[in-house]
Amino acid sequence: MSIFVNKHTRLLVQGITGREGSFHTKQCQAYGTNVVAGVTPGKGGQSHEGIPVFNTVKEARQISGANASMIFVPPPFAADAIMEAVDAEIELIVCITEGIPVLDMMRVKKFMAGKKSRLIGPNCPGIITPGECKIGIMPGPMHTPGGPAGVVSRSGTLTYEVVHQLSGQGIGQTTCIGIGGDPVNGTHFIDVLEAFQNDPETKGIVMVGEIGGNAEEEAAFFIKNHVTKPVVGFIAGLTAPPGRRMGHAGAIISGTSGTGQAKLSAMRENGITVCENLGELGEICKKVFV
Repeated sequence: MSIFVNKHTRLLVQGITGREGSFHTKQCQAYGTNVVAGVTPGKGGQSHEGIPVFNTVKEARQISGANASMIFVPPPFAADAIMEAVDAEIELIVCITEGIPVLDMMRVKKFMAGKKSRLIGPNCPGIITPGECKIGIMPGPMHTPGGPAGVVSRSGTLTYEVVHQLSGQGIGQTTCIGIGGDPVNGTHFIDVLEAFQNDPETKGIVMVGEIGGNAEEEAAFFIKNHVTKPVVGFIAGLTAPPGRRMGHAGAIISGTSGTGQAKLSAMRENGITVCENLGELGEICKKVFV
């Protein structure tokens, strides 16, 4: 099984006619994702790479039956694109765009309250259920179908490294999700952990965090109280000095808040197997999961 996406997912792409949107749409199609529509205002009625293009998400959903959206809209307009997809009641929205202003995402967060849509991202690599559906920019071939591991990460690049090591150890993946590292995002560690806990095919979980914020500490507490499956954790940015931004807008520490050591301590205290050397993660997972 999987979480959030599978072979039945019907994807539309917002910003499909742009350079990035066009390239990654073709990559998703090549992996086997069922891309049923594109949305670019003013270009409705056209066809792009054989995919019908619509002016609005609502129209695209009504005609194509899309239940997921991938967003490649430039930062100044991305928040409105997310809200348009929410308004059209798209079940899953994956926003790849980085650089969206925090205030814009606060508007999105308020708009989504009580709505049925789930947002993954922004500033994320997306989600993949190996062998079934890829929504995002991750390299598909390195993923191995069939489980038993579920992967959730704040870092896109580290997600790829984790998957590479898991596949190298013969450990398949049920679903891999990059939730993004911005201060305000849609789906959090706890949302994904709960879904993996309820997925019978996921036997173990890899959680990759980074400095900044307290999401990892909250997730560790949740794991102790609600997750019965083994979890292997890694924290990026352990050597970062206080006040230093490290790639992601949310990866900033102030004083003792958000430090890597605090996160590692929380993981250990709540029963998570901690990996401090990323190069050993695959080997550790093999010992814990297999």
